[in-house]
Amino acid sequence: MNFGLAASADLMGFRGRRSDIETGWLKKQLSEEEPDGEGQESDLPPVLLFVMGGNQWREENEWPLARAVDTELYLHEHSHLSFEAPNDAQEVDTFSYDPADPVPTTGRSLLMAEDFPAGPFDQAAVEARSDVLVYTSEPLADDLEVTGRIQASIFVTTDAPTTDWVVRLCDVGPDGVSRNIVDGIRRVQAAPDEYTEQHIDLWSTSYVFAAGHRLRLQVTSSNFPRWYRNLNTGTNGDATQMKTARQRVAHDVTRPSRLVLPIIPAKH
Repeated sequence: MNFGLAASADLMGFRGRRSDIETGWLKKQLSEEEPDGEGQESDLPPVLLFVMGGNQWREENEWPLARAVDTELYLHEHSHLSFEAPNDAQEVDTFSYDPADPVPTTGRSLLMAEDFPAGPFDQAAVEARSDVLVYTSEPLADDLEVTGRIQASIFVTTDAPTTDWVVRLCDVGPDGVSRNIVDGIRRVQAAPDEYTEQHIDLWSTSYVFAAGHRLRLQVTSSNFPRWYRNLNTGTNGDATQMKTARQRVAHDVTRPSRLVLPIIPAKH
């Protein structure tokens, strides 16, 4: 996905080249020489961020943004994602996680071998797997900006002594293509078949989901080789010893699995 010329490493449009900004900052911090030329560090705001989707740089005076409103997006049965909380009992979703066949790393902010390039990538092959649960919202009526730290809280259980939980937020265009935006992982140890609420940090982003697009959440248990796969055995012994885990995700009135999005209110 190309976010436009202004997103490149050497051009920031209204602030000039990024290399000039960096050089000015280094001069101020590491030498007695006063920075000169465009992009002086002394006149920069505390925060410069690039808003993906809107495809523009923006100046801010704080981080996180005080005007961001933490908004919950709930998992529902039938693979549905909604801003409305569940108000009844719902069937849990299940999948089997086999460490011998982990979900392959497909995009994201990476610094890996060239076989695993960074960025937003089509998630069709990932979402077609039986060990990846997918929840999708209705199309958005208006643009939706998410800027800040994204968190997930999911109610889950496993029959393994230890396992991993991976949550990924994606943007689904009108053409049906799903592209990854942010994700996170949490390794847990819990009593088998006991539901616990797991909090997963998806890190920060600044992204505009355009009107007509849908938000999608993936829930799975691996992202290999970006993250070392959990063998589900609870031991640090022979790596050839693996256990297939049966995973369950609940989303009902008493166990409201959800994503928390820092939404920037639209200007009117």
